[in-house]
Amino acid sequence: MNERGAAVLEAQAGDAVRVLRERGLTIATAESLTGGLVCAWLTSVPGSSAVVLGGVVAYATSAKELLANAPAQVIAAHGAVAEPTAAAMAAGIRSRLGADLGVATTGVAGPTQQDGHPPGTVYVALAWSGGQVVRSFAGDERLSGDRRAVRAATVRAALEMVSAPGPHLVS
Repeated sequence: MNERGAAVLEAQAGDAVRVLRERGLTIATAESLTGGLVCAWLTSVPGSSAVVLGGVVAYATSAKELLANAPAQVIAAHGAVAEPTAAAMAAGIRSRLGADLGVATTGVAGPTQQDGHPPGTVYVALAWSGGQVVRSFAGDERLSGDRRAVRAATVRAALEMVSAPGPHLVS
């Protein structure tokens, strides 16, 4: 990642932490293809300890169930790289850590496909007490670039979802 890309992520993480602090909300992360990068960027912000409860790296399919608290039935029915799985991971980590918000990432960073999904296929989910939303990057909407670029774009999408206005920010 170049200096400009890092500056963008730093600013987005700062915005997310600021918004969460202003609303008195907490967050937990469950990450697959991002390998903890969402949580790392959030916790790089001074004062983030007031809002970040923790995060897990659920890289293996079994870890999505064991660590992210995603139901085995969802993973069995849809696979590790799927919109319902991302939603289940976000809701699961939110519940497991007792956070107001749960954010999750799952997908294929590349360079090769996984379970028939081409690189750039990504799902980012955000869960809160009143609902959830999943942003899908699949088919013609896949993220482009190499492994590093796909992971960085996924982190950006997750941070944008957290700080964007919406029902998840009502405490």
